Amino acid sequence: IRDRFYEKLKSGANIATSQPSPDSVTSLWDKLLQEYDEIVHIPMSSGLSGSCQSAMAFAADYDGRVQVVNNQRISVTQRQSALDALQLAAAGKNAAQIKEFLENDKFNSSIYIMLDTLYYLKKGGRITPAAAAIGTMLRLKPVLTIQGEKLDAFAKARTTSQGKTMMINAIKKDINERFGGMTEDKHIWLQIAYTHDRAAAEQFRTEVEAEFPGYDIHIDPLSLSVACHIGPGSLALACCKKINV
Repeated sequence: IRDRFYEKLKSGANIATSQPSPDSVTSLWDKLLQEYDEIVHIPMSSGLSGSCQSAMAFAADYDGRVQVVNNQRISVTQRQSALDALQLAAAGKNAAQIKEFLENDKFNSSIYIMLDTLYYLKKGGRITPAAAAIGTMLRLKPVLTIQGEKLDAFAKARTTSQGKTMMINAIKKDINERFGGMTEDKHIWLQIAYTHDRAAAEQFRTEVEAEFPGYDIHIDPLSLSVACHIGPGSLALACCKKINV
């Protein structure tokens, strides 16, 4: 499916994203609540999609049995939130307590994304055609970041190698200045995400491992809902602070 998606994307097909239908969300919840007492629902960052606000509206009809977490994460950091929720549930936290914990913990993560091209941002109206033309002419590799709700510009690299170095240095800075430093217990999760090019992500992992020896590094593809806006060939580096339960 992913290969066909990228074939369509590269061919110039118009690909759009939309929220899940109300029925698809509530039908899933109804099915789960036949077997479970409560649900913790962790959607994509509210700053990047309206699906979070929609889920909150749907949850109002469930008398507190569905708790929607607005912790402003995406992709590999969002995955870590789901794993953290499982750890909190195993420790005896209820759904409302898990929601509160994850929302209070939301800024204990960082993600930086390097784009291979500005074409798809321009196509989606997220940058002006003039800015895209200048960036393409100069062969710039924009590095974006998510710190909270929005996807913001972070830096402009002239080469892929420079962009990867920028992301590694940015994560190091965040760990040292925001997350308590590079400690012996390695209290940080590291993650790499990518669009379409798994081999490039594996090569990047080798480079990241050299800078963060002994750290486990998880790799996942970025979701197709993100990929259609940034295009193939993107690489991301992220970190999350491990939770204490």
